[in-house]
This record gives sequence, C-alpha cells and structure tokens, in this order.
Amino acid sequence: MTTSARPPAPESARDPLLLRSATVVNTRDGSLTSDTDVLVRDGRITEVRPGIDAPQRSSATVVDARGMYVVPGYNDMHAHPLDQLPARSRDRDLRLLLAYGVTGFRQMSGSLDLLRQRAGGTLDLPLDGARPLTMPGAVMLTPLNAGTPEQAVATVREQHAAGADFIKVAMATPPVFFAAQAEARRLGLTIVGHLPEGIDVAEASRLGMKSIEHLGPGVGLFACCSTDQDGVRPDPAAGAPKLPVTKLPFMDRLVDRMVKRMVVNPITMAKPASVERMRRAVDTYDAALARLLATRFVDDNTWQVPTLIRVKTQELADAPDFAGAPELRHMDAPTLKRWRQATARFEKKFPPATRATFRELYERQLQLTNAFDDAGVPMLTGSDTSGAGWVVPGASLHREFDELGRAGLSALRILQMTTLRAAEFLGTTDTMGTVEPGRVADLVLLDANPVERVENLHRVAGVVRDGRYYAQDDLSSLKDETGADQ
Repeated sequence: MTTSARPPAPESARDPLLLRSATVVNTRDGSLTSDTDVLVRDGRITEVRPGIDAPQRSSATVVDARGMYVVPGYNDMHAHPLDQLPARSRDRDLRLLLAYGVTGFRQMSGSLDLLRQRAGGTLDLPLDGARPLTMPGAVMLTPLNAGTPEQAVATVREQHAAGADFIKVAMATPPVFFAAQAEARRLGLTIVGHLPEGIDVAEASRLGMKSIEHLGPGVGLFACCSTDQDGVRPDPAAGAPKLPVTKLPFMDRLVDRMVKRMVVNPITMAKPASVERMRRAVDTYDAALARLLATRFVDDNTWQVPTLIRVKTQELADAPDFAGAPELRHMDAPTLKRWRQATARFEKKFPPATRATFRELYERQLQLTNAFDDAGVPMLTGSDTSGAGWVVPGASLHREFDELGRAGLSALRILQMTTLRAAEFLGTTDTMGTVEPGRVADLVLLDANPVERVENLHRVAGVVRDGRYYAQDDLSSLKDETGADQ
C-alpha cells in the first residue's frame, strides 16, 4: 500500500489492487450496485463485478470496502496549482488536492515553458498528488500578449504550435476576444475564460465559447438577466488594465506581480461605478430573462464553471468562517499574510452599504446558478485554487460542493459535475468519469451515500490515484505533512 510517508512505487512496479464488497455508484443515474468488487491492474480498472478472486501475487493490495461507496476521482475544473513557486509550494498544493479526494484538475493558466516540459516528459510532478488533465498557454491579458486583434491572433497561433489544449482569455476587449475566438476555431482549439466587459454574451456563446468561468465574472452575465441592461452593462473600455502598449524587458515580471496581488481578491479594485452596476444588477434581476440566457447556453452547449466559493471569498471576504477555517493550517505564512492584507483592504475600502450590495449580489449568483441547473446548462465544479484568497487546495472544492448545494443543486448533480461531466467536457468518457473497466483507476471511497446528501461528498475514507491506494490515515498524513513543511 502506498502511504504519504513512503515514496510511491515507480510506474513499472504498480501492484494489483482489489476493492472488496464495495457499493459502486453509477454517475450516469445515481443507481447503486452493492457487494461489488473492483479490480485494478497497472493503473486501470479491469473488472467490476461480485466475487472477483484476489490476485495471486503476494504483493497485491486487498481493501475491505464493505460500507464504502466507490465513485470516480473528483476533478477541480478550474485550478492553478502549477502556477505556484517554488516547486515545493506547487507539490504541496498537488498533494493537498489528493488528500481531499481530488485526483485531477484543469490547469487554467500556463506558459510556453510548462507546455515544453509536458511535451518532453520533464514536468516532474509528485505521484502522490493530483494530475493535470489539460493546460493552456499563458492567459491572454490585454495588452501584454493581446493588446490588439492582430497580437491576439499571433498569440493564439504561438500557443497552438506549442501544444496548448485550449485558449484562456481574461481582461481582453471585445474586438480582441472575438479575434482570438475566430483564430482558435480555425485552428481547432476551444476558447474559455472571462467575458470581457461589455461583450455581447449571446454572440460569444453562439460563436463557440466552450466555458464561461466565475459566472462572468462580475456582472457580465447579469446584464442579460436585467430589466435595465444598459444600466448594468459595463463600458467595454473598462476591461483592459492600464499598461504600456509596447512590451518592455521588465513587463513580464511587472504583470506577474500585478496579477498575483490582484488575484487574491480582484473585487478590492472595484470603483464606485462598478459597485453601482452591481446594485442595479441585484435590483433589476429578472428570472424570466435568466431562463432565456440559460436556454441560449443549452442550445450553444456553452458550459459554466460557477466557482461559487471563489466568488464568495471575494464578495464576502470578511466572513469570519474564512479567516478561521481549520484548513488554513496547510498554508504557509507569506500566503496567509497576503490573504489577510487583502481582507484588510476590503474592510477599509468598502463601507457597510457596499458590503451589503456584495452579499445581495452573491445571493443573486446562487439564484442564477440554480436557473442554469433547472434549464440543463452543462456545468462543472471548480474552485480557482491556487492563489485566490481563502481558497485552500482540496478543501476549497468541498466548500464548492456546499455552495452548489445552497444554490439548490442535488447531491447527484454535484457529483456528476465533478466526475462524469468533467469527462464529457474533456471528451474522455472512455477513460474517466465512471467506475467501469478500461477507466484510469482514479477513485474516491466514501463512507456515506454521496447521492443521498451533499454533505456525504465530504466523507472521503480512501482514494485511489492511478491504481495506488491511500487509506484515510495516509490522507491525514498527507495533510499533516503539507502543514509541517511550511
């Protein structure tokens, strides 16, 4: 058995694993098959049925899984652990993800160097950590690499040549966005990310935006759900950061510092006009218009990744349950200092009336998520770890489960969003998303029925990552060791 205290065995030495007498959860419909064995060889599920004979090799691991529910590994479909430097911080985040049952993640920012390392097999990530499922190049930021439509097209081509799986856009103007989207489509790449300020959301969806992150972010979607759309829709010119148009030798470092500080809590940069638009969005929200927007997304197959916990930690940054969360023990002192400083700026800048607007906006965002779910909009779970304030790797996805539950989503729907829907989004249902032969052996064992209650998704009793079994004690050791390393 692999434990966090002992280095994982090399790829060539993986032993068979048999989970005995488990209840297997069908993520397609939530049905349960009890007293079922799951056999794993060489990192793949080979059999799922009652009465499997234990492998003859003495080194095989047999786990008594009676009373446990087996589901596919959880996937955080909006995460940034590979951004963390130094490497020990990155590896800490990857191990924390695994310790909370997260076996895979969609890396939402990258670089040409990361793409080269992945292509060359030199990324050198820990085996006892979550694995990256997919990765872009550098996020397209106006004006660093997307100051004009022509520059955006050149960036898309460069990232495509380097092997990027998709294009991620943030802080772009509408003309830049649509130019990047058109070039990505021509090259067979999908485009995902933030909606530029003032963009025609319906047009972006119609032209094939694959996923919208963070419900916009901001009031991006709410203009479509408002009886005062002109009053809510931001000025397109407000979306671009004020930086030199000419790229200077020190620009990368300057922007990196700016983005890292901003990403802790972007709402601290909100100006009075932005707050006023939020107030209008709250007051003029129309459920019928929200349903029309949802229908558009269903028709266009435009996915949503609400990252409600990320939205909440921005808009309710001063909530005491964030600053007092037990999982903060996993994080290093400099990170906690940045988070507390950002919260202090939040408290100093925004008076009680503004913070009340933020709280009411968050309730509207829960309502919008519920409307999307009711209409059948395809959605994924994601938390925006790592770097975001109060968002601790692994634990944050469990907090996302709770927020989705608050929005009215069922336990089965949330389980699907983090397992089966992730596989559908990636086009990998033949290798992940269900507990069936041929799938990669990334699994979570729960000691309560995950279809019955949202809270039961937290009841992680064991994890299988690429065929290696981690019992609850092993997962606790992983958490303890990450905290001790700080």
